Amino acid sequence: MGLISNLLGNATEVDLRKINEEFMPILYPGEELEAAYRIFRKKWIFTSTRLIIEDIQGMTGKKREYHSIPYKAITHFLIETAGNFDTDCEMKIWISGTSEPFCQEFSKGIDIKGIQQRLAHHVLTGK
Repeated sequence: MGLISNLLGNATEVDLRKINEEFMPILYPGEELEAAYRIFRKKWIFTSTRLIIEDIQGMTGKKREYHSIPYKAITHFLIETAGNFDTDCEMKIWISGTSEPFCQEFSKGIDIKGIQQRLAHHVLTGK
């Protein structure tokens, strides 16, 4: 199901132990990984202070773009849960200074409400 979900553009959860070493060089001292999701050639990484969106580029996948969004820059967000006929969930995040949100679909098995709760905690408390 993970491969099919990725091919359809839906996110699947990633084991933090597997990506800890990969992301350690871009984390500052004391910053901790909290959750990670893979979407084909992208990863959404939730840390203790920011959301990192990794975009793997190029034919070989060696070129990578890291988009860092501090939680304090997020102005609002929404989630759409899965329904009977629509089997995926969606999250949109608006960032100050931009008019278009970051959008991502998540597979039905993902705890989208838990993701929203984590994001709400960081955005609303500033922690």
